[in-house]
Amino acid sequence: MAACMRRICGAGLLKSNHGIVLQQANKYSSSSTWTKSQKALCTSAGVLAGGVAALWYTLDRSVQAKDLILHPPEQDWPHKGLLGSFDHASLRRGYEVYKQVCAACHSMQYVRYRELIGVTHTEEEVKAEAAEIMVEDGPDDTGAMFKRPGKPADRFPSPYPNENAARAANNGAYPPDLSLIAAARHGGEDYLFSLLTGYCEAPAGVVLQEGQHFNPYFMGGAIGMAQAIYSESAEFGDGTPASASQIAKDVSAFLRWCSEPEHDQRKKTGLKALLMLAAFTAISIYWKRHSWSSLKSTKILYVPRKKL
Repeated sequence: MAACMRRICGAGLLKSNHGIVLQQANKYSSSSTWTKSQKALCTSAGVLAGGVAALWYTLDRSVQAKDLILHPPEQDWPHKGLLGSFDHASLRRGYEVYKQVCAACHSMQYVRYRELIGVTHTEEEVKAEAAEIMVEDGPDDTGAMFKRPGKPADRFPSPYPNENAARAANNGAYPPDLSLIAAARHGGEDYLFSLLTGYCEAPAGVVLQEGQHFNPYFMGGAIGMAQAIYSESAEFGDGTPASASQIAKDVSAFLRWCSEPEHDQRKKTGLKALLMLAAFTAISIYWKRHSWSSLKSTKILYVPRKKL
């Protein structure tokens, strides 16, 4: 017993007039002291995290550090931020711009008319929009292909039957598909807005080939697409003045939605998940404190027996 008590006293327990009190006297005991392996593991994790962050930053800057390109300024979009959502009136105007201006050269093969329901148009309006196109279908009972009016399940039509026809109509340049263009370009909608409104005269020393135009936001400056956005180059059904900046803003927002149609729903789901996690975290903290309160507040006393 004496040897046991010496070991207990050596561990840092408190002495009192009534005996020995086991009351966490040495809270910096071996149980809370990090071993060498734990320190090495934490150091390695910190170095690895710092290296990954540095590599990410370097690669991001290397992608942007190109000659003859102007980085687009950030615009104040309503869908930016944790709680931001798309302006659906702007998306409807953006669809009108695509239909009136962009659809003459660019396809959107990954977007279907039915995806517009509840976002920019009602179901009846979508059916009317889809019925304006003719879609090749078939074969019929005789084995022949036929044309039919479009349905909401159909994709947006392509202006060209194939890539060769598209290049032949655009001096060898191939107009890219716009379904995912906002996600495929660095800067997203900021890049699209700046590109559409950034056409200007070529500076001295820049030689453009026939059919090319100068745009400082395009890689290399020489772009095959002519300026398509002017004031009054599109008409809005809601009566909004069709200035060049308004047209570019609305179609850029629409193309962002096309590349990320789940944007609003994803943020709603994420907000609900965060609220649930916050509630469960508060409950877990309370339950942890309740469960450990009796153990952490317990005192173990040793009262030596009086000699008879």
